[in-house]
Amino acid sequence: MDMLCKSGMRFDNFCANSPVCSPTRASLMSARYPEMVGVPGLVRSKPEDNWGYLKPDAILLPKLLKQAQYNTALIGKWNLGLESPNKPNEKGFDFFHGFLDDMMEDYWTHVRNGKNFMRENEREIHPQGHATDIFSDWAVEYIQKQKHSKNPFFLYLAYNAPHFPVQPPTEWLAKVKAREPGIPERRAKLVALIEHMDDGIGKVIQSLKETGLYDNTLIIFLSDNGGHLESGANNGLLRDGKESVYEGGLRIPAFFVWANQIKPNSISTQRALTMDIYPTISEITGAKINHKIDGVSLLPILRSNVEKLPERPLFFTRREGNPRFGGQTIQAVISDHRKLLQNSPNSPYELYNLLDDPTEKQNLISSDMGQYRKLQQLLIKHIQKGGSVPWQKSEN
Repeated sequence: MDMLCKSGMRFDNFCANSPVCSPTRASLMSARYPEMVGVPGLVRSKPEDNWGYLKPDAILLPKLLKQAQYNTALIGKWNLGLESPNKPNEKGFDFFHGFLDDMMEDYWTHVRNGKNFMRENEREIHPQGHATDIFSDWAVEYIQKQKHSKNPFFLYLAYNAPHFPVQPPTEWLAKVKAREPGIPERRAKLVALIEHMDDGIGKVIQSLKETGLYDNTLIIFLSDNGGHLESGANNGLLRDGKESVYEGGLRIPAFFVWANQIKPNSISTQRALTMDIYPTISEITGAKINHKIDGVSLLPILRSNVEKLPERPLFFTRREGNPRFGGQTIQAVISDHRKLLQNSPNSPYELYNLLDDPTEKQNLISSDMGQYRKLQQLLIKHIQKGGSVPWQKSEN
């Protein structure tokens, strides 16, 4: 990952659309805010704990790319629908080799709530081995097949790692402990799980090079939320982590690599969101967008034509159950370096100036009521728009 990052452009202010996985993936695939496509929270297999239902008429990225004659594949985690009409092959993927649900309870058995959600297209399968190795191997196989295709390809490789439960292979954990004596067990396991995934990514990149496809392939790397502190993640000086709308839950690693197109060792401070990937790929491939989207293309940044895109308000949402949320949402809005957030349905709003206070330590809510009211009005309008889209399956 370090080699790849240095080969292209790193974004230091890239944000996930949500601090949890399903909503962010909905934005990646649709270029919409997640609540605008019916996924304000996690799509889960248990109806009593489900907080999203992908809007069936949403035009997802693989379907868009069919205009440009792309072969499309998803390898790894889907998490945007367990049944028709919202399964991967129905949403534009020619090939699906992966896991339908939100997480695995074991990296070797690949089960969730006692059920197997591993599929090859529509067929239930029972692959053997660690999920990270399985997904890496499947990605390599797919790339090797694309060498002989007349069409370009789009591969969405979505690892389950480093999601909890943190279960690295024994040999990878031993490497970390040998290199860093005294490292806490929890941190050692997470580092090992990430390094194991990094090794898999290396195999995928090597396959691109061996097939002669590397120089003509745009590679985008990003996460779906900030690091999970309870698993031993390190989000630096940023406040909090996964599941939170503080910066530690929203800011993610992100970089773009494209040989002879994106300048190596370049860095952008542009604040961007996951939903911006879709229009960026659309502009690059020539696939025309003729429907409403919320994201903007980052291609001018990638080509270094501009340093900053026009200012726009950015919104973040998460809906969840359990006693803390009770089915309600937490949310945030950022506009011109100022951020208004509510990190619990039962907590008051907080206001921060991210330019002066990027670690969100000084709450300005009582001293800057003008900005509070301005941002709250933006947020209210956004919540009203999101309320027009159902996030549960209609029973009609």
